[in-house]
Amino acid sequence: MSETATSPKLEKVIIIGSGPAGLTAAIYSSRARLNPFMIEGEEAGGQLMITTDVENYPGFEHGVTGPELIAVMRKQAERFGTRFLTRNVTKVDLSVRPFKVNVGNQEFLAETIIVSTGASAKWLGLPSEKQYYNRGVSACATCDGAFFKEAEVVVVGGGDTAMEEANFLTRFASKVHVIHRSENFKASKIMLERAQKNPKISFMMHTAVEEIIGDGKSVIGLKLKDTRNNEIREMKVQGIFVAIGHQPNTKMFGGQLTTDEAGYIKTKPGTTYTNVDGVFAAGDVQDPHYRQAISAAGTGCMAAIDAERWLESLGE
Repeated sequence: MSETATSPKLEKVIIIGSGPAGLTAAIYSSRARLNPFMIEGEEAGGQLMITTDVENYPGFEHGVTGPELIAVMRKQAERFGTRFLTRNVTKVDLSVRPFKVNVGNQEFLAETIIVSTGASAKWLGLPSEKQYYNRGVSACATCDGAFFKEAEVVVVGGGDTAMEEANFLTRFASKVHVIHRSENFKASKIMLERAQKNPKISFMMHTAVEEIIGDGKSVIGLKLKDTRNNEIREMKVQGIFVAIGHQPNTKMFGGQLTTDEAGYIKTKPGTTYTNVDGVFAAGDVQDPHYRQAISAAGTGCMAAIDAERWLESLGE
């Protein structure tokens, strides 16, 4: 079912974004008879759509693929009456209620908005990185670490995320090499020291990944460059974890919603309330810490309940 109205219609709830946070918000708000309208984006489903095996989402004993999980959630939301528009939001005006949401030349009006636009992993930008994504290339140790038992892997990055990923991977991998372009780490002292003390972790400084080498099926090695003298060498590994940060998808809300220094939307502690009354944020767009499908779904539930109760408080 899709929305094709050309004249603005006042929606009780517009959900922007369609990962597990947005779809859970849709399930809850549609069951609460709020008749939500989801603008899911042209790349609907979020990061799970490029995740092959999800083994840590409760309820799937033998695991599930990311696209399958999203498909099931979407059907569930649709069953309760959620309407979908598979387009990208181009502009949002939160200065006055009803809020205005633009999709190209179409304008939609909303009493409340749930923002669930997610975050995107920052990548190295190599063609081979895309080729071997989910076949030895990952941006999430918590998601994929268990697939690398007794394997030799690399973590690229120098911040807290890289140290955290490296430490986590030592539970599975036989050896973890942290690759960093310089010798100056952004990681906090405590996180860096923890990684340095781990006997399974080694550090390769002044090193950049030039190319990911594969056999057509999976990663078998890396081509590395010394950033001081540009010397190239090869290294055999079975996996590479890119840990150079995430970018929350919040550009369209610039200057309207309060964010932290990295761009994540700030919510009032224990809620999904933003600095704008009637606007709620759920999922990775407001979560720089956990970034898991299950935690995103949890905040999606919270956002739908927060929106419902906020509308009730206004007598709507």
